Amino acid sequence: MNKDILKALTKRIVSSIVTILLLISFLFILVRLSPGDPTQKFLSPDFSPELKQQVMANFKLDQSVTEQYLNFLGNIFRGDFGVSYDYRMPVFSVIWQFLSFTLVFTSISFLIQIFLSYYFALKSIKKSGGLLDKLLSKSSLVVYATPSFVLGVFLIFIFSAKLDLFPSAGLKSLDFDSFSFLGKLWDYIIHLTLPLITLSLAGIAMFYKYLRDNLEEVYRQDFILNLRASGYSESTILKKHVLPNAVRPLISVAGIELGILLGGTLITEVIFGLPGMGRLMMTSIFSRDYPLVVGCAFVAGLLMIITNFIADLVKMKMDKRMIKGLMN
Repeated sequence: MNKDILKALTKRIVSSIVTILLLISFLFILVRLSPGDPTQKFLSPDFSPELKQQVMANFKLDQSVTEQYLNFLGNIFRGDFGVSYDYRMPVFSVIWQFLSFTLVFTSISFLIQIFLSYYFALKSIKKSGGLLDKLLSKSSLVVYATPSFVLGVFLIFIFSAKLDLFPSAGLKSLDFDSFSFLGKLWDYIIHLTLPLITLSLAGIAMFYKYLRDNLEEVYRQDFILNLRASGYSESTILKKHVLPNAVRPLISVAGIELGILLGGTLITEVIFGLPGMGRLMMTSIFSRDYPLVVGCAFVAGLLMIITNFIADLVKMKMDKRMIKGLMN
């Protein structure tokens, strides 16, 4: 491996690890300093103070915040995030039960965002200044500016409450086990249609706007005029010269977007009652399940960093000049 590449990757890995540690450390201290503690849901006012102290000791909450933090850092280096207060299971075992759905759900959404934005951007740039181009540009701004919770509630109201076309919540029907294979597949599809629309529309609008503007900027470059003067067809210019230059700046945005999606689609999962990591983190915050909150934050941050790291690798593969940028 080239020394410059190795140095750039090492620097990125070290900075990523420091970022994760700072994130979970801040979250740990913030949650611990908030009023109340998780033992309140396990105790009754009729219980003796001795019993409360025993419960506190079992959860190691009788220690000072500093002692808890130092023990926590030691557990991190051993790969141990403790046991969830609510589930009475190792934190990563609980997270994996919910993360598996989020991985599939967000991957489908991400692919939808990429393919549809690519399709609309090409259609728009081929008819630049036309009615379709203006319509897509204006509507993309409206969609991107609309909060996802507003869009989700609106879709539920129209397509579930009024038209009764799609379920309003959940991943599958109550009689799911009695369905055939195709019936189960169709049941998943109708349950995930509205959540996927809610999760994907803003990403489609964002990717479309970035790609559309990048395509237009590349077309204005002098080398495009030289290619046309040399007799190259518009199709060849688009595929071999315009698209590679327009897509390259979009890779970083795609890495960030995928990391956010994988880190937990909190709003969408809560609105539609989906069993994902975003919803898990929300419930763990409300129930003060400290180990689970920090574990979810760690996994979300790790996924964000991994996706950005992969995006950097792709950019380095496409353009060796990116190495200098990563080293600065």
